[in-house]
Amino acid sequence: MKIITLHSNEKQLIKKSIKGDQQAQKLLYDKFSPKMLGVCRQYVKDLHFAEDVMINGFVKVFNHLSSFQHKGSFEGWIRTIMVRESISYLRKRQFVVYDDDAVEMNGEIAPTNDSPLDVEYVQHLIDELPEGYKAVFLLNAIEGYGHKEIAAMLEISEGTSKSQLFKARKMLQDNLSLKGMSPKSNSANKK
Repeated sequence: MKIITLHSNEKQLIKKSIKGDQQAQKLLYDKFSPKMLGVCRQYVKDLHFAEDVMINGFVKVFNHLSSFQHKGSFEGWIRTIMVRESISYLRKRQFVVYDDDAVEMNGEIAPTNDSPLDVEYVQHLIDELPEGYKAVFLLNAIEGYGHKEIAAMLEISEGTSKSQLFKARKMLQDNLSLKGMSPKSNSANKK
Protein backbone atom coordinates (compact mmCIF):
# COMPACT_ATOMS: atom_id res chain seq x y z
CA MET A 1 0.00 0.00 0.00
CA LYS A 2 1.35 3.38 -1.01
CA ILE A 3 0.97 6.20 1.52
CA ILE A 4 0.15 9.57 0.01
CA THR A 5 1.57 12.47 2.00
CA LEU A 6 -0.71 15.40 2.54
CA HIS A 7 0.31 18.74 1.14
CA SER A 8 1.60 20.75 4.04
CA ASN A 9 2.30 23.72 1.82
CA GLU A 10 0.08 26.52 3.13
CA LYS A 11 -0.88 27.80 -0.32
CA GLN A 12 -1.91 24.32 -1.41
CA LEU A 13 -3.95 23.86 1.76
CA ILE A 14 -5.68 27.18 1.16
CA LYS A 15 -6.49 26.27 -2.46
CA LYS A 16 -7.85 22.88 -1.43
CA SER A 17 -9.84 24.43 1.41
CA ILE A 18 -11.44 26.91 -0.98
CA LYS A 19 -12.60 23.94 -3.04
CA GLY A 20 -14.20 22.43 0.06
CA ASP A 21 -11.55 19.81 0.89
CA GLN A 22 -12.41 19.02 4.51
CA GLN A 23 -9.07 17.37 5.21
CA ALA A 24 -7.22 20.52 4.11
CA GLN A 25 -9.58 22.65 6.19
CA LYS A 26 -8.91 20.46 9.21
CA LEU A 27 -5.15 20.80 8.71
CA LEU A 28 -5.44 24.60 8.58
CA TYR A 29 -7.68 24.59 11.64
CA ASP A 30 -5.30 22.31 13.56
CA LYS A 31 -2.33 24.46 12.61
CA PHE A 32 -3.81 27.82 13.62
CA SER A 33 -6.45 27.09 16.27
CA PRO A 34 -4.12 27.02 19.31
CA LYS A 35 -2.76 30.50 18.57
CA MET A 36 -6.16 31.86 17.61
CA LEU A 37 -7.71 30.56 20.81
CA GLY A 38 -5.05 32.56 22.63
CA VAL A 39 -6.03 35.66 20.66
CA CYS A 40 -9.73 35.21 21.46
CA ARG A 41 -8.92 34.44 25.09
CA GLN A 42 -7.17 37.80 25.44
CA TYR A 43 -10.47 39.53 24.73
CA VAL A 44 -12.96 37.05 26.16
CA LYS A 45 -12.32 36.12 29.78
CA ASP A 46 -14.25 32.83 29.87
CA LEU A 47 -12.42 30.06 27.99
CA HIS A 48 -15.63 28.40 26.83
CA PHE A 49 -16.92 31.61 25.29
CA ALA A 50 -13.47 32.27 23.80
CA GLU A 51 -13.64 28.84 22.14
CA ASP A 52 -17.07 29.71 20.72
CA VAL A 53 -15.71 32.98 19.37
CA MET A 54 -12.76 31.16 17.81
CA ILE A 55 -15.00 28.60 16.13
CA ASN A 56 -17.23 31.37 14.76
CA GLY A 57 -14.07 33.09 13.56
CA PHE A 58 -12.95 29.97 11.72
CA VAL A 59 -16.37 29.70 10.07
CA LYS A 60 -15.74 33.22 8.73
CA VAL A 61 -12.19 32.27 7.74
CA PHE A 62 -13.43 29.37 5.63
CA ASN A 63 -16.39 31.30 4.22
CA HIS A 64 -14.11 34.15 3.10
CA LEU A 65 -10.97 32.16 2.30
CA SER A 66 -11.21 33.00 -1.39
CA SER A 67 -10.79 36.70 -0.51
CA PHE A 68 -7.31 36.07 0.97
CA GLN A 69 -4.93 37.47 -1.65
CA HIS A 70 -1.60 36.04 -0.39
CA LYS A 71 -0.28 39.59 0.04
CA GLY A 72 0.62 39.20 3.67
CA SER A 73 0.78 36.64 6.40
CA PHE A 74 -2.07 34.16 6.34
CA GLU A 75 -1.78 33.90 10.12
CA GLY A 76 -2.10 37.68 10.37
CA TRP A 77 -5.21 37.58 8.18
CA ILE A 78 -6.78 34.95 10.42
CA ARG A 79 -5.74 36.89 13.54
CA THR A 80 -7.52 40.00 12.24
CA ILE A 81 -10.70 37.97 11.78
CA MET A 82 -10.39 36.57 15.32
CA VAL A 83 -9.86 40.02 16.85
CA ARG A 84 -12.87 41.41 15.01
CA GLU A 85 -14.97 38.39 15.96
CA SER A 86 -13.96 38.87 19.62
CA ILE A 87 -14.90 42.55 19.51
CA SER A 88 -18.16 41.67 17.80
CA TYR A 89 -18.91 39.11 20.52
CA LEU A 90 -18.25 41.67 23.26
CA ARG A 91 -20.40 44.26 21.51
CA LYS A 92 -23.30 41.81 21.03
CA ARG A 93 -23.14 40.75 24.66
CA GLN A 94 -22.92 44.41 25.69
CA PHE A 95 -19.89 43.62 27.81
CA VAL A 96 -18.00 46.59 26.38
CA VAL A 97 -19.05 49.54 28.48
CA TYR A 98 -17.26 52.84 28.05
CA ASP A 99 -17.81 54.88 31.14
CA ASP A 100 -15.69 57.08 33.31
CA ASP A 101 -16.33 55.15 36.50
CA ALA A 102 -13.28 53.44 37.87
CA VAL A 103 -13.81 49.81 38.67
CA GLU A 104 -11.78 48.31 41.44
CA MET A 105 -10.04 45.07 40.71
CA ASN A 106 -10.93 42.20 42.99
CA GLY A 107 -10.00 38.58 43.36
CA GLU A 108 -6.33 39.25 42.78
CA ILE A 109 -4.03 36.31 42.64
CA ALA A 110 -0.37 36.23 43.41
CA PRO A 111 2.17 35.50 40.70
CA THR A 112 2.70 31.77 40.28
CA ASN A 113 6.49 31.71 40.08
CA ASP A 114 9.58 33.76 40.88
CA SER A 115 9.01 36.06 37.89
CA PRO A 116 6.97 39.02 39.15
CA LEU A 117 5.50 39.61 35.70
CA ASP A 118 4.44 36.05 35.01
CA VAL A 119 2.36 35.87 31.82
CA GLU A 120 -0.55 34.19 33.59
CA TYR A 121 -0.57 36.86 36.28
CA VAL A 122 -0.45 39.69 33.76
CA GLN A 123 -3.30 38.06 31.82
CA HIS A 124 -5.26 37.92 35.08
CA LEU A 125 -4.67 41.65 35.64
CA ILE A 126 -5.79 42.39 32.08
CA ASP A 127 -8.87 40.18 32.55
CA GLU A 128 -9.83 42.22 35.61
CA LEU A 129 -9.93 45.46 33.62
CA PRO A 130 -13.40 46.75 32.77
CA GLU A 131 -14.28 45.35 29.34
CA GLY A 132 -14.09 48.73 27.58
CA TYR A 133 -10.63 49.44 28.98
CA LYS A 134 -9.53 45.90 28.15
CA ALA A 135 -10.69 46.00 24.54
CA VAL A 136 -8.96 49.32 23.81
CA PHE A 137 -5.80 48.26 25.66
CA LEU A 138 -5.51 44.98 23.76
CA LEU A 139 -6.27 46.54 20.38
CA ASN A 140 -3.59 49.18 20.96
CA ALA A 141 -0.89 47.48 23.01
CA ILE A 142 -1.15 43.95 21.62
CA GLU A 143 -2.59 44.33 18.12
CA GLY A 144 -0.96 47.70 17.35
CA TYR A 145 -4.06 49.55 16.14
CA GLY A 146 -4.15 53.34 16.35
CA HIS A 147 -6.91 55.27 18.07
CA LYS A 148 -8.65 56.10 14.79
CA GLU A 149 -8.85 52.39 13.87
CA ILE A 150 -9.94 51.41 17.38
CA ALA A 151 -12.63 54.07 17.38
CA ALA A 152 -14.00 52.73 14.09
CA MET A 153 -13.91 49.10 15.24
CA LEU A 154 -15.59 49.78 18.57
CA GLU A 155 -17.89 52.52 17.30
CA ILE A 156 -16.57 55.06 19.80
CA SER A 157 -14.82 58.41 19.44
CA GLU A 158 -11.04 58.71 19.20
CA GLY A 159 -11.12 60.69 22.45
CA THR A 160 -12.90 57.83 24.20
CA SER A 161 -10.30 55.41 22.83
CA LYS A 162 -7.46 57.56 24.15
CA SER A 163 -9.17 57.99 27.51
CA GLN A 164 -9.86 54.26 27.87
CA LEU A 165 -6.24 53.40 27.02
CA PHE A 166 -4.92 55.91 29.52
CA LYS A 167 -7.20 54.58 32.25
CA ALA A 168 -6.37 50.95 31.44
CA ARG A 169 -2.65 51.62 31.64
CA LYS A 170 -3.09 53.56 34.88
CA MET A 171 -5.17 50.78 36.42
CA LEU A 172 -2.63 48.13 35.40
CA GLN A 173 0.25 50.23 36.67
CA ASP A 174 -1.52 50.91 39.99
CA ASN A 175 -2.26 47.23 40.52
CA LEU A 176 1.30 46.24 39.68
CA SER A 177 2.54 48.91 42.10
CA LEU A 178 0.25 47.57 44.84
CA LYS A 179 2.07 44.27 44.53
CA GLY A 180 5.45 46.00 44.43
CA MET A 181 5.87 45.06 40.80
CA SER A 182 5.76 48.29 38.89
CA PRO A 183 7.52 48.08 35.54
CA LYS A 184 10.08 50.61 36.78
CA SER A 185 10.92 48.65 39.93
CA ASN A 186 10.98 45.42 37.93
CA SER A 187 13.51 46.74 35.41
CA ALA A 188 15.62 48.11 38.25
CA ASN A 189 15.71 44.66 39.85
CA LYS A 190 17.03 43.11 36.64
CA LYS A 191 20.08 45.40 36.44
